[in-house]
Amino acid sequence: MSYARQMLDTYSRTFNVDAGVLAAAIDALSDCVEACNADNAADLGEPNVTEMVTCIRLCLDCADICAATAGVTSRQTDYDAAVTRPLLEACVAICKSCGDECERHAHMPHCRVCAEVCRRCEQACQELLDATK
Repeated sequence: MSYARQMLDTYSRTFNVDAGVLAAAIDALSDCVEACNADNAADLGEPNVTEMVTCIRLCLDCADICAATAGVTSRQTDYDAAVTRPLLEACVAICKSCGDECERHAHMPHCRVCAEVCRRCEQACQELLDATK
């Protein structure tokens, strides 16, 4: 069981979404932050770093957006859909863009892993969005 799910299970209020879907999104967001930061560092170590500029920028953007979204979705007091929904939508968009770019460099293992994590995060955020409709 993930730490996100363990924390959600300790919460005394009821959720307006399935706790499993919420925990999966929080976990995917956290994993995406880690993967994008690691991929960014690896990209900077590549011999032809100028070819990696777009990947580096998208990984930075993805890590920042996913970190903010993980923080907001982890707080389950006074849920505000007007704030959470746009963040999740931004995550879906940036994870798609970052995943697409990382797939272009999938011959590098760090980019392949990052693309996979971005795809999983994109899907988890979309599932949470769908669950909140």
